[in-house]
Amino acid sequence: MKISIIIPCYNEISTIENVIREVQSTDSTFDIIIVDDFSTDGTRILLQEIQSELKFSLLLHEFNQGKGAALRTGFKEATGDIIVIQDADLEYSPEEIPRLTKLIIDGDADVVYGSRFRGGDAARVLYYWHRLGNLVLTELSNMFTNLNLTDMETCYKAFHRDVIKSITIEENRFGFEPEITAKISKIRPRLRIYEVGISYRGRTYEEGKKNWLEGWI
Repeated sequence: MKISIIIPCYNEISTIENVIREVQSTDSTFDIIIVDDFSTDGTRILLQEIQSELKFSLLLHEFNQGKGAALRTGFKEATGDIIVIQDADLEYSPEEIPRLTKLIIDGDADVVYGSRFRGGDAARVLYYWHRLGNLVLTELSNMFTNLNLTDMETCYKAFHRDVIKSITIEENRFGFEPEITAKISKIRPRLRIYEVGISYRGRTYEEGKKNWLEGWI
């Protein structure tokens, strides 16, 4: 099965090349689609310089619109049988991608979330209040969707192509996460939704985490 990796990117000049190389080292057949959301720190120039060497598709926004908008652009262009979201900051290791996609490849799942709070994988110890905020957001989402997720705000989400292509994403920014969860829950009787535990190497603000909301998620 062809697997498309969507990487929304905004001002990640220090990590984006390493992310691409790690994704490719995990599986050289991955179809990588990077959506630059009008970076202003040189990321866009770097991506254009390394594109011919690293062989990825590059989509450029002409003004900053947000993560949800970048994913909407990426989903539209993706042609894989499975579509996976990968952040551009290396907090999530691309080595985890096969754990998400295996359940779909084997025919056991239609949607897979990678949970930072399930299983025995290594997770960097950081901020208590961020963890609490994530818990609150996840529990609120579960109350409205009747799902029992442990990490609704996770970056790592894998979808069978037919699922994500059938959903219209309306949120432009971080509201994408609860929106997509709510929409897949509405077609849940036909969908098999799974979580798998993943490792997580979060960043501090000094290391480049951008804002308080990103800290929560």
